[in-house]
Amino acid sequence: MCFSNMYFGLQTGWISMMSLQASLLGFAVFKTTRNDSYFGPKENVYLQTVAVATATMPLAAGFVGIIPALEQLNEPGLPSFSVPNLIFWSLGLSFIGVFFAVPLRKETIVREKLRFPSGTATAQMIHILHNKSIEITDDETNQQSWIRRRNVGSIENEGQIELFPLVESDQHHREDAGQSSRNLEDMDVEEKVDDLWSLKLNALLISFIMSSSYTLASYFFPIIYALPVFNWITLNYIDFKAWEWYFTPSLSYVGQGIIMGLPTTLSMLMGCIVGWAILSPVTHFSGWAPGPVNDWKTGSKGWILWISLGVMISESIVSLFIVLIKQIVALLRKRHSKIITEEQEDQYESFLGDYDDDNQSMQQTNDNTIGVAIADNRTTSKAIIEKEQDAPPEQQVPMSMTVLGLTMSVLLCVVMVRIVFGDDVMPIGMTLVSILIALFLSILGVRALGETDLNPVSGIGKVSQVLFAVLMPGSIVANLVAGGIAEAGAQQAGDLMQDLKTGYLLGASPRAQFYGQLIGSLVSSFVATAAYRLYTTVYNVPGPEFPAPTAQVWLDMARLVNGHPLPPHVIEFIVAFSVIFGVLVLVKEIGPTRWRFYIPQGIAFAIGIYNTPSFTLARVIGGCLCAAWDYYCDHRDSYFIDRWCRPYKAIGKVAIIIVASGFVLGEGTFAIINMILHALHVPHF
Repeated sequence: MCFSNMYFGLQTGWISMMSLQASLLGFAVFKTTRNDSYFGPKENVYLQTVAVATATMPLAAGFVGIIPALEQLNEPGLPSFSVPNLIFWSLGLSFIGVFFAVPLRKETIVREKLRFPSGTATAQMIHILHNKSIEITDDETNQQSWIRRRNVGSIENEGQIELFPLVESDQHHREDAGQSSRNLEDMDVEEKVDDLWSLKLNALLISFIMSSSYTLASYFFPIIYALPVFNWITLNYIDFKAWEWYFTPSLSYVGQGIIMGLPTTLSMLMGCIVGWAILSPVTHFSGWAPGPVNDWKTGSKGWILWISLGVMISESIVSLFIVLIKQIVALLRKRHSKIITEEQEDQYESFLGDYDDDNQSMQQTNDNTIGVAIADNRTTSKAIIEKEQDAPPEQQVPMSMTVLGLTMSVLLCVVMVRIVFGDDVMPIGMTLVSILIALFLSILGVRALGETDLNPVSGIGKVSQVLFAVLMPGSIVANLVAGGIAEAGAQQAGDLMQDLKTGYLLGASPRAQFYGQLIGSLVSSFVATAAYRLYTTVYNVPGPEFPAPTAQVWLDMARLVNGHPLPPHVIEFIVAFSVIFGVLVLVKEIGPTRWRFYIPQGIAFAIGIYNTPSFTLARVIGGCLCAAWDYYCDHRDSYFIDRWCRPYKAIGKVAIIIVASGFVLGEGTFAIINMILHALHVPHF
């Protein structure tokens, strides 16, 4: 999964948490080896926690952005990025975000019960894979009792596992067997479970084989990787391919679109149309970007990138500002509520002492009134305490361990940055300042992630770059390093919080997950370094196969905040689009809920601009397939696809996620085979 994310990250700048894929693969391995009796939902949570920490290191350590950007610079004093230096750099960033996240768990997950949609979706996937009922009986252990109290919460609090926007429970199909599962009605429960598992495994294997076959074929027949379908449609009267309009029928990008969902992919399509169908020709023919279209410096590709950068920064800053305001308001309300409670108790105590025995009757009446209010308040407090009950203390991470670990991780980061870059490029004091900035921005990023499922790591990195340009102007290398530290902290903290949300819903031990994250981060420091060095040795990065678009985003931002000029006439468009998407964030926050589906997402819009259309078009197809499958599962009418799809309808909406996982893993795995073939110079057409 780490190699897969390195592959996709260097291609498009997009990586996946891989939590759904990890839980699915882990279950498949233990199920097929008949060891699933020792592999329950909690064990699956621990497995996917380690896998996520390992898989996301290409982004956390900057291998898909910061490092390629630094390698493009010719700055004096810039170190060589040898394998040891890359390992040192990765180790320095591996643990800061992990220790950032631990203190936030109690507030965001246990008390406020923020949604963390991806973490909830992973819990749903694990729940369905293991076919476990969510009902917990009274004779279970005390360790499980706190799960039961949590699961009776309302949907608003996302405190129960029976929230299935992506999946349907097998219990639901047993109780209300639709036409799609009538052939299973006469089987007993065990046979039904085995049959459903066979369907899930078939869906995974078929999608994996399809994607891997396409990937292998694309090496021997490169033309299928870039089909000029728009040229064919216009009979070559218009050379759309010269404007980067062609189609890549990559099933992995279709799978990514399925996982992203239709609203996100439509926002990407909007960005693609605005950037590549409108602004790119306008800038080229106006002479603002006269170079080749695909040139980052003089072509329209580099010109429209600034629009993407402006949208990302605008949406991230406004979103973080909203989160900050919400946090301040919540703290003030909590403080106000505490003051009111104390005043009520003081009023009650003073009331009892102000009256003598002659006024006992009146006192009794008022005493009952105030006493009831205080009793109600105490009942509410008790309910809140019960609602906030967490895992047993022995399963939680001690505060002493958190403080010690955070201190050690900060020292490790300072030492490793000092070893790699030296004190001249990045002074120790500036490294400490960048870590403090990363800590503050990570807190805001975690809250944004919990509420919206969007971790604005790109925007957080850019905000850090702006702040650091004020503190240390003129140093592009130091600016990139500071941004990388901020991005790493936010990325790791967000990933761990999603995993902790999954564990919270399924009753897993937070301490075990914490250890799993540390192990995964440590191992991935070496694995991700090896993956990056393999790809950069075999391929040119950036190059035709791996353009590393996020590296150019980082470079442009670093140069901008350090005084480099903008391309002609781009500032007007940056301001306009930044204002538009900043306002849309506010509208999405304060407007009616029914509007949110129709409001484009700024980050997705920006990705549609800085990625070429070929990647976006495949993802949009995936988003449409996801919406179509959801519609198919929600309706019992007959359709022409029933002949092939009806058996898989019994799995529920999770079936399309399983297929998407197979698509992504198939190309990610066989991309390694293609890399070996390329290194060996195996001939192809």
